[in-house]
This record gives sequence, C-alpha cells and structure tokens, in this order.
Amino acid sequence: MQLEIIIENNGNRKSYEQGTCLQHIADDQLPDTKRSILGAFVNNKLKEMNYLIYKPKMVRFIDITDPAGKRMYVRSISFVLIKAARKLFPEARVKIEHSISKGYYCEFENFGRKLEVDDVSAIYEEMHKIINSDLPFKREEKLTTEAIEIFREHGLEDKVKLLKTRRQLYTSVYYLDGLPEYFYGFLVPSTGYLKVFALNKYYDGMLLQIPKQSNPTEIHEIILQDKLFGIFQEYKNWVEVIGMSHVGALNEAAINGEVADIIKVNEALQEKKLSKIADQIHSRTQQPRLILISGPSSSGKTTFSKRLAIQLKVLGYKPVTISLDNYFVNREDTPLDENGEYDFENIEALDIEFFNQQLLDLFAGKKIELPRFSFEKGKRFFNGDYMQIDDQTFVIVEGIHGLNPNLTPRIPADQKYKIYVSALTALCMDSHNRIPTTDNRLLRRIVRDHQYRGYSATETLKRWGSVTRGEAKYIFPFQEEADSMFNSALIFELGVLKKYAEPILQEVFPDEPEYAEANRLLKFFRYISPISDDEIPPTSILREFLHGSSFNYH
Repeated sequence: MQLEIIIENNGNRKSYEQGTCLQHIADDQLPDTKRSILGAFVNNKLKEMNYLIYKPKMVRFIDITDPAGKRMYVRSISFVLIKAARKLFPEARVKIEHSISKGYYCEFENFGRKLEVDDVSAIYEEMHKIINSDLPFKREEKLTTEAIEIFREHGLEDKVKLLKTRRQLYTSVYYLDGLPEYFYGFLVPSTGYLKVFALNKYYDGMLLQIPKQSNPTEIHEIILQDKLFGIFQEYKNWVEVIGMSHVGALNEAAINGEVADIIKVNEALQEKKLSKIADQIHSRTQQPRLILISGPSSSGKTTFSKRLAIQLKVLGYKPVTISLDNYFVNREDTPLDENGEYDFENIEALDIEFFNQQLLDLFAGKKIELPRFSFEKGKRFFNGDYMQIDDQTFVIVEGIHGLNPNLTPRIPADQKYKIYVSALTALCMDSHNRIPTTDNRLLRRIVRDHQYRGYSATETLKRWGSVTRGEAKYIFPFQEEADSMFNSALIFELGVLKKYAEPILQEVFPDEPEYAEANRLLKFFRYISPISDDEIPPTSILREFLHGSSFNYH
C-alpha cells in the first residue's frame, strides 16, 4: 500500500510503501544535505529516524540547528560521556549538572580522589573511540517494573524514584553497547553522528561542549562565568542537603503530603538571600545611590525589586523605583533590526543621555519631572509626576540593560550596585537529565501571559524565540558585571505551575507550528506530580506569575 508523504523541507510530495522508515525517506529526499539529519517532526511530533510510517504524514527533518535537534545531540553525547566514564572508572558516576560557559558542567560521584586533567583527557579519547565505532543507540520498551529493576541493579536510585512516581506502564530504555540508560527525550541514530564535541577540565569537574548551532563544525570558546557558576553550585549543594535535587524525590514529597515544609524552607532561603543583598548594599564603604537590576524574561525581577525595597526600608532607607520603559526614544528614532523591524530591545532604543541627566539631577538634590511613554503613540510625555530624593534614598532601576555599562556611563561606578536575577533551576530530572532554566522561565511566562495579558500559549511560544535571542544579545554577556546574583527559582514551582500550564498548552492546535513545543512541555509535565499553591505566601516570587500576590504590579 502506497502512502503520500509531504516533505516540508523541500515541499515535495511523494508516495512510499507503508512501513517505510524516516531514514529511507531522508536519504531519498535530501541526499545532498550538508548537515547530519538527527530526527524529524512527523505531523508536528518529534520522532527518531527509525520511525516507521503507516499513514499519510507531513514530515520535517531536523539537524542540530533546530532546538529539538540540539537537545537530541546533547542527550546522545551525554550518553557517550557516561559510557566512556563507566568504562574507565567503573565505580564512579557521572552527573550532568547545568549549562554554563557555553557548555554543560559535569561532576563525578564516588570518584575517590580529585579529578585531574589527565582523567578528563582519557575520557575524551574514550569518547572518540566510541564515536568512531559508530555504535547504535538502541531503544527498547520495557515494563516500568522491569526498567526500575534494571536501574536499581546499576545503582541509579534517582531514576528508580523518577520512574516509580511517573506511574507509566511502559518505559523506554536506551542501550549503548550494553549499558542501559534513560532519557526523557529521543536520541540520534548512532554515535557516528556526534563527531564534533569538546571535553575540558572545569573547576572540580568537566565542561562538555557541543557544536555551535550557527556553525555545527565549530565549538564555542569557553567563557569564564565564575559568579554564575558559584550561584549554581551554592543552590546545587543546598538542594542536595535537603534531599531534593531530583524530580523523583520532590514527587515523593508531594505524594506523601510533605511538600509544605519544602515550600516554607525554600521561601525562607530566598528571604535570607534578599536580606543578605540588602546588608551588602548597606555595608558598602562608599554608599551606592543607584541599584540596577537585570535578568532574563520571567525571572521575577519585579517582585525581587519590591522585596528588596522592603529589606532596605528595614535598614532605614527610602527606596524609590524608576522604570526604564519610560525612557524610550520616540518611535521615529527607534533603531531597526536586521529585518527592518523596530528593535525595542536594543539599548539605543533608550534615551541614555536624558536618563543619565535625570539621575545626576536627582543625586544632586534637584527635583525632576519623571517622563511617561505612550506605547500606543510612540511618544514621550509628562503628566506632572515629580521626584526628589535625599541621602537616605536608593534609586532602584529594573530592566534588561541594567548590567550594561553603556546604560549609565555618567554615573560613577562606586555609586552603582548591580544585581543579576534569574531562575537558575537547581532541580534535575535525574543525574543525567537536567531541566533547562529556559524551560522554567518559559513555563512561568506562559502562565503569566495567559493570566494577566490574555495571551494564548501559541502567542507566547511564537514570541519566545525572539525573546531568547534578545537575552543572548543584551543580557547574558553582562552577567558577570553583577555585584550580587539572586536565584529566583523555587524547588517546588514546577509542580505548582503544572496545573496552570497544562490546560493552556493543551489549547495549542496540532496544525500550528507551536504545537511541537507545546507537546514537548506537556510530555515534560508527565514526570511532575502536582503541588497545591495553598502554602505559597503572598510575597512569593511565584505569585508574580500566578495570582494572590500582595504586591501591586501596575
């Protein structure tokens, strides 16, 4: 029986025999492709290349330049790392921790001594041997009870807890040369697809790097991010101390009714960190006048700013807030991006000179009239809103350019205190499956956009690519400029977001391009046990995205 397949990559329609696999179609339709095809979207659902077609389908083949292809590459090269490390150091266990410095930080458990450069070099060489052997990644469907026993025998209790609390009848177990593994996502066909990678000694562990998406033949240079690495490690150590570093442990707490204490402890930790930042500002020999707060989308910057203001009031100060949104240049002066569209995220979209002059006037004791900006008309206006401060007043400014030195060139460095806020997810699925911080923030934004702005998940997902490109260009390069970093992620929040985000994501239609991403996020939530928001205090950062906050955000 012949089936018509529509290949989205080239617009072709061709009939194939029922039961044809995706690899055969790719070889037939895209024989001259320069990049390795890693997988495909079939009717907007991701599939591996050995998937067999039994009905008419629309197929879009992907490589590493697609976010889904990149995730497949990361999982697969991680498996190669795990296999190589197991062969060389049988008693040790690799942990894939978090993204940092254009790569993925990995550590060992039960290594028995300090990891040396020669150890990392030996693992790197072993990985190359595995890749050059072009070994297949084999996936087998097992009864979950059987899969649990397999991972228990290999000492992977975090996977055991995850699968027990996921409560699915069957589980996909991957094998690489006999070594079993579990990933919550697909892999590439074989190790031969993973030619480009790097592995370097990094702090007490290793940094695993994959190819650039823009040029898959190259690896990014390592960027030192000491402050960001420090905050990641601090929270990693904290979640390990309380025994909540993996989803399985959190699910057990939710199922057993023990999550209320976790919420209280995590909220108390954030309050303590806020208080510490306020104390650091207070203890500076040269008292700063300007507090600049920056961070990527949905980091909770607004709630952080309000809670920091409270902590500063406790210390006897009178903080005031100025919004950068009111310092945009008029629409006709707004810079354009490469597509000829208004680039509102460009720092030149702000009237830097006017903003700096107003700050200098404030610090000189002068009364200023604050501007307002009409986004509807694209014009600045004034409505008689004046401000004057004294020596006990801090000016708090929140915005994506807060850490960029070009925002406040006329303000002396010793008068500025810079804070970077982001949701740096410390929770992992298990030791080999990290949860991207970007996903954490995206889920926050989907819920908030729906709750407060009336946006559908489709609309939020459609904008998200542009948002993340702007972050990479205007926020992340300046992270290390911060005097303090604050992690706004809460260990329990994914369980809380689940009941809000799932129905919103389920409204994305299968024929929409955003369906693939919505489907991926819905699959992710299958691993997360729901958590009630009853115990979350009204001042919590999470309330900024849900409801019930005691702060006014308008």
